Amino acid sequence: MENRIRDDRITLDYGSGGLKTSELIESILLPAFDNTALSQLGDGAILNGSDKLVFSTDSFVVSPWRFPGGDIGKLSVCGTVNDLCMAGGTPKYLSLSFILEEGFSFSDFKDIVSSIAEEAKKAGVSIVTGDTKVVDSGKGDGIYINTAGIGFQRAVLPGRTAIRPGDAVLISGTLGRHGAAVMMARSGLLRGDSPLVSDCRPLHKISAAALEAAGNDSIRILRDPTRGGVATTLNEFTEQMPFSIELDEALLPIDSAVEAACDMLGLDPLYCACEGRMLAVCAPEAADAVLNEVKKTPGGENAARIGTVTEELPGRVLLKTPIGGRRILAKLNGIQLPRIC
Repeated sequence: MENRIRDDRITLDYGSGGLKTSELIESILLPAFDNTALSQLGDGAILNGSDKLVFSTDSFVVSPWRFPGGDIGKLSVCGTVNDLCMAGGTPKYLSLSFILEEGFSFSDFKDIVSSIAEEAKKAGVSIVTGDTKVVDSGKGDGIYINTAGIGFQRAVLPGRTAIRPGDAVLISGTLGRHGAAVMMARSGLLRGDSPLVSDCRPLHKISAAALEAAGNDSIRILRDPTRGGVATTLNEFTEQMPFSIELDEALLPIDSAVEAACDMLGLDPLYCACEGRMLAVCAPEAADAVLNEVKKTPGGENAARIGTVTEELPGRVLLKTPIGGRRILAKLNGIQLPRIC
């Protein structure tokens, strides 16, 4: 379809619902996300369904919107796809809504749309409906994105009430890369040749591998440790429950680049967000099989068993240090990393 847009910058006209809005949809969005449901341009989409659905929604306000290893577009797909996966779903459909600030570059917008299209294709999801609004200059920080996702349930995960002492705690890769990468980019301290990039990626293949390897009822709960990182997510598992989780610091997979960034910024990798990692609590007899399959899956090469469910100090998350001591890992207090997703 011919690109009829001649402007370099987005204006309020593109949120009017009139001719300019149609030009934006027909010149940029429809070609990027072409599918039968979206092409109807209705207020909603009629979709092929399933007996059991999983559903999630999320909004993305990351600053800067482009960061090492990704951008707000890639993040908006991965964030919602991963939430569906962690609920035991196979992601199928996404809605996509933009809030654009007047004056935002069309070139940057096209880059973001291309990133969304590429990541949706990787994850096997279709963008089937959406919306665009434009706000006055100075009132939108460039671009915000909202996505909602629908998936088909492939496994019933009983949740934290099914966690038992002796269960294994697994992570699909290294800790804290997304939060560290975004904060270093924001601070201006990240060099162009730095190996530190976000771990942002869809978890559909990793979660499917884990569920297939575990068999029925072996996986208690899955979660992607985003805001608040691994430590906060595990506290959500243990709060007011009759068990604790003990992590072994020597087993935590943390990149040297993340360690260096956290030392520089005064952060703890255990509280830094991940955007492409899966936390799993599973029956101990299934742990090796799950780890083996996840390690064979792209993005899961550094998967590790990092802890065990115990009965000591119920409701707590503990960290066993290399010298044999232990300390309590509390839930994140305050905002360590604002605007990272």
